[in-house]
Amino acid sequence: MRRHPLRVLSVLAAGFLLMPVDALAQTSVRVYRIGVLDMAPPDLNSPNQRAFYDELRQRGYVEGQNLNVERRNANRQPDQLPALARELVALRPDLIVASGPQPNRAVKDATSTIPIVMIAVADPVQAGLVTNLARPGGNLTGVATVVPGGAMAKTLDLLHQIAPKANRVGMLVNPTNAMHRILVPQEIPEAARRLGVQIVTVEASTPDQIEPAINAAVAQHAEALFIQGDPVWNSPPERLPQIVARTGLPAIYFLRTQVEAGGLISYGPDFLALSHRAATYVDRILKGAKPGDLAIEQPTKIDVVINIKTAKALGLTIPQLLRAQADLID
Repeated sequence: MRRHPLRVLSVLAAGFLLMPVDALAQTSVRVYRIGVLDMAPPDLNSPNQRAFYDELRQRGYVEGQNLNVERRNANRQPDQLPALARELVALRPDLIVASGPQPNRAVKDATSTIPIVMIAVADPVQAGLVTNLARPGGNLTGVATVVPGGAMAKTLDLLHQIAPKANRVGMLVNPTNAMHRILVPQEIPEAARRLGVQIVTVEASTPDQIEPAINAAVAQHAEALFIQGDPVWNSPPERLPQIVARTGLPAIYFLRTQVEAGGLISYGPDFLALSHRAATYVDRILKGAKPGDLAIEQPTKIDVVINIKTAKALGLTIPQLLRAQADLID
């Protein structure tokens, strides 16, 4: 029997209207695309990476389902960042997450329209990325890693407390890191004068320059080391503590993970908390918020972490006041 075309269409339309709401929703799920730019290859199993993507999942963004992530990294070669940033911008993602001063500068230079969520920049105002923390304007927002004013000086003070006999301090800096170029001359000379120590500055902008730089500090009779935080040498976390261990010198780091890997002491923010907070910025922007209207957050807690085993191996006694304010790793 031949069916009338209009009746067939009516039946199909009625069936569509009777479909479950969930089934209808599945047909119109939006898939978001974000870009991620790092200095080093990301370890997706690291606590910070897990914290970031776990927070996104809790907010409904699941990679491979409604979220596509385009990852690029410079393999610790800063000169690769501008091209990688332009490559991500050409993909026209909904936003770009950049970690560290150099990646954020590269993305900021590559686009003035695509939203940028910043992670791991000490002072974005002094870095020239934004003009104001409370209302950054433009296309960049996110989380900073220090509270402006005195963080580097405080770090040097902590090193002096745990290694008071060290009169010459070797300071490892990255000349391509804007935060090092700006904050070191602002804070360190006065802090060094106050503490009565001399600073020996050594530089490394690539991984293969790290060990020669440390050796240069030793050759200049450094008695302790101040390791600035930088994505070129933050990963893997055990690299610097292993190099430093061969010198037999006490050293202070920026990352807790470097102390967990055998370093002596660190002074820096809770990066797990910052990773969670960065994911909330992604969520808010994907839901329509303008990055320029979202205040840049500063860390609410700065941790002092001390490796007791390393302190004992170096023959150091941890002052009681310092012990009381630190997280101790045995």
